[in-house]
Amino acid sequence: MPFVNFKTNKVVKIWDGIYGTLGHSEQQTFGHFTIDAGTVLPEHSHFHEQWCHVLEGELEFTVDGETMLLTPGMTAHIPPHAPHSAIAHTQCRVIDCFTPARQDFIELEKQS
Repeated sequence: MPFVNFKTNKVVKIWDGIYGTLGHSEQQTFGHFTIDAGTVLPEHSHFHEQWCHVLEGELEFTVDGETMLLTPGMTAHIPPHAPHSAIAHTQCRVIDCFTPARQDFIELEKQS
């Protein structure tokens, strides 16, 4: 399917305080997420490459020990296996892109 309407897709809870809609190809997962103010995403890593682009809000992001406050228009690049974490200082809207596709997120959609 060449087109995705993120406004009508099923909303999926990714973690406490992080939810949104997803689109997948064979090679990528693309998500439009809301992160509630005060949400702490604990340090973790995964084999996916990730790009996190902030549309709205202030998101303090740490990647491999380096921390930056991301504001609208800023992006974090997370290489595969890099430890990363985040704290939402305000409610945030972000676009996340993962390569390869997130099979765990595909399963979450099926469960919702």
